[in-house]
Amino acid sequence: MKKLLENASLNAKMLFALLLALLLAAGVFFAAYGVGNYFIDKVYMSSESVSARKAQIYTDFSVYVRQNNLAGSDSAAIARWTAERENVTIIVTGGSGNYSVRGGREQTVNNQVGDLVRIAKIYGKLYPIRFADGEYQIAIGDNSQEHERNIFLIASLLLGAVSFVAVMLLYIRRVTGRIIALSEEAVVIGGGDLEAPIFIEGGDEISVLATEVDNMRRSVIERMGNERRAWEANSELITAISHDIRTPMTSLIGYLGLLNESGFTDSERSARFAASAYSKALELKDLTDELFKYFLVFGRAEIEMDLQRYDARLLAEQLVGEAAFELQDAGFAVEQQGFEGEGELVADAMYLKRVMDNLVSNAKKYADKSAPVVFRSALEDGLLTVCVSNTVAQNVSRVESTKIGLRTCAKIMETMGGSFSSSLEGLEYRAVFSVPIAEK
Repeated sequence: MKKLLENASLNAKMLFALLLALLLAAGVFFAAYGVGNYFIDKVYMSSESVSARKAQIYTDFSVYVRQNNLAGSDSAAIARWTAERENVTIIVTGGSGNYSVRGGREQTVNNQVGDLVRIAKIYGKLYPIRFADGEYQIAIGDNSQEHERNIFLIASLLLGAVSFVAVMLLYIRRVTGRIIALSEEAVVIGGGDLEAPIFIEGGDEISVLATEVDNMRRSVIERMGNERRAWEANSELITAISHDIRTPMTSLIGYLGLLNESGFTDSERSARFAASAYSKALELKDLTDELFKYFLVFGRAEIEMDLQRYDARLLAEQLVGEAAFELQDAGFAVEQQGFEGEGELVADAMYLKRVMDNLVSNAKKYADKSAPVVFRSALEDGLLTVCVSNTVAQNVSRVESTKIGLRTCAKIMETMGGSFSSSLEGLEYRAVFSVPIAEK
């Protein structure tokens, strides 16, 4: 039951609190009213208490009669006395007749023996009293229990209402307490303390809000961590690239300077210098390519693409053909599977070639030359899909240390609206990139 309530919505919890408050209020009302009635019946209306009250009424009434020298027939004066005592009934017997007075209202009672006996049975003891015109008897009726019952009824209603309000206030205080606690935690996080925890309890709307705030906190921490790592990597990259570029650049300038000084009279020496300068230029190209890859992955700016419409077959055959030629030139065996399907696509051919160049570069580094590099391209499920697979050589590292090249491919394809994935199962490496087919 407790688990169910914790995961219930705020509306369900409010309904449960209302029902609980109503049940408790009803229970308190009936309990308090029952105790009050029990007290009235057993204590207030006991024979001793009733006799004591009637004796006091008799004394007060006797004093009133004596002080005002009332006659037994002076019902109007007696009515004025009872008017101030709504719960007291005075029945006067004797003289010329009988009458009763309650709350200032007079009522005649037959002057018969049977009536007097009935009066005595109803009201109990008849009290003798001397009026100005002779001896009379009075019966005293005490109806104050009705007043007491009304008091207990009102008190019971108030206790029930207080119980209802108390339960609802406790529930509201609990709900508002959770909201206040969450707001205080949010203020702490907003002040910069991202490690401050968010307390999550139950499964209602407040818990969902707390979970979302905590997810935002974790997301900010992760993003700040990524930015910090990117900043550190940028600093390291700039330092490393500056050093790496300076070395071949210095050599290149030196070789070109020697060529400039000596001219081309010594063809053998000039060829050697030119070959060395060309080699250093290639090193610079590789370094700048790596720098481009890095900033393509970690840079904040979006990649600007020149999207054009191409025939899917021609574009795929060109990409695969150039890649196959480059690998064959490097001494690799290549297997090309025939293209399947017809269609057009919108893409940036230059960036697709960069993706293929990355895959070719990886193959040169890690592929086993004794097994073929397989290219497969086809139109499948509304996509141009190109797959490159090879066997990884066992004497080299199987993956790139930073995977910048693969991450570059993924970002390029994502920007183009396509996808990129790679996998390594045992020694079999497989990379796949896809581009959506354009609508006709």
